[in-house]
Amino acid sequence: MAFRPSILSADDPGYSERYALRPGAQLAVGGRSLFLLRRELAGRSTDLGAPDALKKEVLRRLATGGGTAAELGLEHPAGALAFLDVLRAGGWLTTTVSQGGHDLYTLQPTRPPRPRDRAGAPVLSRFAVSYRESEHIVLESPLAEARLVVHDPSLLAIVGVLARPLPAGAAPDPLRDRLVEDLRRVGLVVTESSESGLDQRQWRPGELWLHGRIRLGNGGYAGAGFGRTFWARSGYEPLPAGRPAETEPGDSAPAGPGPGVDLYRPDIGALRASDRTLTEAMEDRRSVRAHDDATPITATQLGELLYRCARVRQRYERDGHEYENRPYPSGGSVYELELYPVVRLVAGLDPGLYRYDPYEHRLRLVQPPGVPVDRLLHTAMVAGTMAAQPQVVIVLAARFGRLMYSYEELPYSLILKHVGVLYQSMYLVATAMGLAACALGAGDAQAFLDATGLDFTTESSVGEFLLGSRAPIAR
Repeated sequence: MAFRPSILSADDPGYSERYALRPGAQLAVGGRSLFLLRRELAGRSTDLGAPDALKKEVLRRLATGGGTAAELGLEHPAGALAFLDVLRAGGWLTTTVSQGGHDLYTLQPTRPPRPRDRAGAPVLSRFAVSYRESEHIVLESPLAEARLVVHDPSLLAIVGVLARPLPAGAAPDPLRDRLVEDLRRVGLVVTESSESGLDQRQWRPGELWLHGRIRLGNGGYAGAGFGRTFWARSGYEPLPAGRPAETEPGDSAPAGPGPGVDLYRPDIGALRASDRTLTEAMEDRRSVRAHDDATPITATQLGELLYRCARVRQRYERDGHEYENRPYPSGGSVYELELYPVVRLVAGLDPGLYRYDPYEHRLRLVQPPGVPVDRLLHTAMVAGTMAAQPQVVIVLAARFGRLMYSYEELPYSLILKHVGVLYQSMYLVATAMGLAACALGAGDAQAFLDATGLDFTTESSVGEFLLGSRAPIAR
């Protein structure tokens, strides 16, 4: 297919297109060929053929500001346009549409384009997500091959109209028709039938967007960083591994109104010799939602579980950043998860919301019994489909900055993976100890914030785990 602008029309001669090389592109020479590589995607490349002077000059111009097709044509227009065909097919060209020298929008490719069904009325994809990036509004979808950067705010009205299928008899509108065609070509505008299958309907837009963003290949435009880049080093101090026992001015941790409670420390050496085997614990593990209030869990048992699952075994510093070692694995060894036991009934421990100190292996009271604590217990009871409130709910909270300081795009997904890892650790230890354990899939983040006084973007709950004594087995 010969190279052409995104849409050709004799009715709108005032529109022009300017092309540039997409961010993150790197040029390499191998053997007798030129290759374009994606910086964030190792191994993803396009073979551009023999490295002649024309290709090198077109690439140089595209990488240093770009230009229109005529400006890039040089002395050999046919050859340059054919080369632009290859670049567009590989998803290497950004396209900025202008009118009268005024930029309207830019299409930034995230992957090579693919053929699309054009039958049916166009409508905005239900997976399209918009947000502000610098001074522009961005529209993107994990299912599209490009994202839209809006330079002229008036285009947002056109995007709003596309919330409903555009009727076939709609009066012509050159700008709207041009934008619709461009968005349809890259998958931001679709037909309703194309998103009606189970594979699409099973996804909520936010979930699919997050799934796309946390995997390699999301586009790499916002800073072009992915993974552990330590992006914040240039302007921010890293969060310490641990927090002070009491709140300092400006610290987000709530001060505990009550004294700390030292916890029981089990003998790990003795447990190595006497504990149930890993296979036994894994095979016997069950989610148990009934607790025996006549013989509740004890402070000694709670202390043993926390010690075996979450204590800090080692803390060290490297390149100005503090790291830890705990019984469960954590990406980057930064251990962003904090544990907050919510106690209703524990023998030897007063009720209330506590924060676990993994360094000193002790609890500090955050909130005594009352409405905020009862909300956490009640929510856990409903989420766990229990007949009565649990004896203990261990709320897992994340100090987001511990991971987000050094990781780009994927830190929240790492946090959720760490929650799963810690869930399994607590399940196995609870099973080995003969306790009732059950991980929950949802919790009330606002109730936790109300009870602790923490900030939603600084430290918030990301998981809940029920713990108590097992009810006796009827014989």
